[in-house]
Amino acid sequence: VQLQASGGGLVQAGGSLRLSCAASGRAFGSYNIGWFRQAPGKEREFVAAISWIGGRTYYADSVKGRFTISRDNAKNTAYLQMNSLKPEDTAVYYCAADRVATMTLEYNYWGQGTLVTVSS
Repeated sequence: VQLQASGGGLVQAGGSLRLSCAASGRAFGSYNIGWFRQAPGKEREFVAAISWIGGRTYYADSVKGRFTISRDNAKNTAYLQMNSLKPEDTAVYYCAADRVATMTLEYNYWGQGTLVTVSS
C-alpha cells in the first residue's frame, strides 16, 4: 500500500482543515488507517485511527471532540477533519496503514507528511 497525505496548510487558531490520505494498491478496505503528527523537537504521536472492521474510531485525548477521522473505501481515501484548531496542533501530519495496529506507531505503511501550521 502506498499512501499520499495532502491538505495541510496555514490556518488561524479556531479554523478548520481537512487532511486526505489517498492510497494506491489493493485491499485498502482491509487496512486500519491511522493519523499521526510530529511537532518540531517532539516525538511522533498518535492522533486518530479508524479500523477496517466496523469502522471503529480511536482518538487521542488532545483531539477528541475537535477532530474526526473517516474513510471512503470506494475512493481508497481516508480523511481527518480538524476543527477548532489550536497552535499546539501545529505539526507534520502523517497517515499510515496496517492490518493490526491502531493507536501505536507499529504501522507497516507510511505516507509522506503534510504540514499543518496554526497561527495564534
